[in-house]
This record gives sequence, structure tokens and C-alpha cells, in this order.
Amino acid sequence: MSEPGERTDARLVSALLALDAALLAMMELMFLQLRVGSVPVPASALVALVTTPWLVRRVGEFTGRPGAGATLTAWIAVVVVLGLFAPGGGALLLGDWPTLLLVLAGMLPGAFALGRVLRDHRTPG
Repeated sequence: MSEPGERTDARLVSALLALDAALLAMMELMFLQLRVGSVPVPASALVALVTTPWLVRRVGEFTGRPGAGATLTAWIAVVVVLGLFAPGGGALLLGDWPTLLLVLAGMLPGAFALGRVLRDHRTPG
């Protein structure tokens, strides 16, 4: 059985990692239109592909299902809200392939990682 202090520490780490997912989503949106010359560079999608599932799995180790789901939800919420309703009235999510790649690279591996967390923390019977 875990100590009350350990549960508080796990929740704090979980909250910090969810905040990290939200901050990473903001940075990924800012670098979404990165180009070298006229060629788009999908650096944001590569960062999302690696960090989002990693954060979901790490939070799942600390708190299980609720924290892992909150981490993925934080990433999705920031991408949707800031992507569609950016400050200044502009939209950061455009109808091009780097945008689609960012959304897919963050959501799909994150959802698979969340599924693994849910499977690993299933109660028998």
C-alpha cells in the first residue's frame, strides 16, 4: 500500500508532466510552419511523435489511468484551442500536410500509449 506522501508526489509529478504536454503542444504549434527555403520541415510532428506517447506512458506509471488520460487530453486541448483560436484572431492549424502530420503524430501514438496504460492497469475479474 502506498504512503500518503507518495501519492501526493505521484500526483504532483503527473500534473507537471501534463503541464509539460501542454507546453510542448504550444511549441509544436509555433514551429508548425517551419520551412527551409520553400520546403516545409515537419519538426513539430517529429517532436510530437516522440514526446506525447512518452509522457502518457510515464504519467501512467505514476498515477495510472486518470493521469495518463489527462496528459493526452491536455495535449489535444491545447492543439485544438490554440490551433483554431490563436491569439490575434489567426488560426495556426492550416489545411496542409504538416498540420495533418502533427495532429496524427501526436494523437495516434498517444492514444496507443494510453491504451497500453489502460490495459496494464486493468483490474482482474
